[in-house]
Amino acid sequence: MRAVGRTRGIRTDWQVASTPAPDHENETAFGADQLADASQAAPGDLAEIRDRQVKDEILEDQRHPTQRHPLAARGLPIGRVAGVEVRLDWSLLIIFALIMLALGWGLFPYWHPDWGVGPAVLTAFGAAVLFLVSVLLHELSHAVVGRRLGVDIRRITLFVFGGMAHMESEPASWRSELAMAIAGPVTSLVLGIAFLWVASLLTGPIQIDPQRPTGAMSRLGPLATLLLWLGPINILLGLFNLVPGFPLDGGRVLRAVLWGITGDLTRATRWASGAGQLVAWALIGTGFAMILGVEVPLFGTGLVGGLWLALIGWFLNNAAILSYRRQLVVKSLGDLHVRRIMSTDYQTAAPDMSVRELVETRLLRTSQRAYPVLDRDGLRGLICLEDVRRLERDKLGEVRVGEVMTPVAQLSTVTPEELASRALDLLVQRGVNQLPVISGGRLVGMVSREDIFRWLALHEGARSDAQVGG
Repeated sequence: MRAVGRTRGIRTDWQVASTPAPDHENETAFGADQLADASQAAPGDLAEIRDRQVKDEILEDQRHPTQRHPLAARGLPIGRVAGVEVRLDWSLLIIFALIMLALGWGLFPYWHPDWGVGPAVLTAFGAAVLFLVSVLLHELSHAVVGRRLGVDIRRITLFVFGGMAHMESEPASWRSELAMAIAGPVTSLVLGIAFLWVASLLTGPIQIDPQRPTGAMSRLGPLATLLLWLGPINILLGLFNLVPGFPLDGGRVLRAVLWGITGDLTRATRWASGAGQLVAWALIGTGFAMILGVEVPLFGTGLVGGLWLALIGWFLNNAAILSYRRQLVVKSLGDLHVRRIMSTDYQTAAPDMSVRELVETRLLRTSQRAYPVLDRDGLRGLICLEDVRRLERDKLGEVRVGEVMTPVAQLSTVTPEELASRALDLLVQRGVNQLPVISGGRLVGMVSREDIFRWLALHEGARSDAQVGG
């Protein structure tokens, strides 16, 4: 499964824990007058009115700028594969434990009544590890194909609901989106068929007795047992990801097709997002039916399975909504560059300054909550309110800023020439509120969520006024 967040541990970056709420007095409101307009609008205008509503919701969300993206820069980095950083989110332990429990104390003992706890648990452990490797290969296929087509993918996160390939930008064409989206399910299907083929080489033809279905399985060794479970599960993974629910792979395939037909990425995203929400609510409804004891084909029944399906639906619904919102913001920002919205009026701190001095001369006297740390060699790092809060009050005078700041090597930065939409992607993905702007190796400004959404509020307000005046 893949989402842009490219969209759900251990912290490895900085975060501003408390920032002043942005000025929303200039934001447009979708009130009674707009509702009256909507009631008289032509059908072709309804989509634009809905988009305006969504943008207003986005701007309202910025009253809480510290809310983190579900998978923002989380997880334990375990290495790089094909140039892509791989992270394991802590929630992965949940799916790993569930697989171990279901196989080690459920399915494998049922298939092999003569096995003790040791063989069953060890085989289940191998199956869980190889399943996660299969999910990683699924996501890597997206990354490899995407990079060949010009989409920058720097990080993959494995988490409780599968995997997520974090795209730095959207594909440039519907053909690129289609090729990249289909790569994951095809990989899973190929892996599933390959596992079953290798298992057949090890076991030969298997005759299943309907009266005693476990008889044939009980004669298999651990490797064949493991492969016969991995094969079907990968095939199911591939088929599930082909469900046309954005941002699942199938939903991205749907968006690519709609994009190719209409030539309008925003409209295609809106339709695909709607399909994704329908699929999500169907999963949630199915999950609750299972909880209530309804036997659902392929899924069965029961509390655990139903709850799991409902949680997947909840995650998919949120991801579909956020993906559409992101597309609206990217469209509104257009070719706006960071240099037009970045702030150049900010205070800095020195590495040898005490934290107490920082608090007394900076934090308590200004609304700024993150301070670039500079010396004569340039930017050394960044210190924010959250860093200070970790310290004991009586230690503030003893600790230097350079000791608690986030080093520049761990910071995400942008240049003045980069698009504001790229800066916003970094802010969301890293779960931070502002980014240093670097040009020629030196700090030239800071760009924050408030800077971007203030521009959006003013831009949308000016456009609405122009439409009313026209």
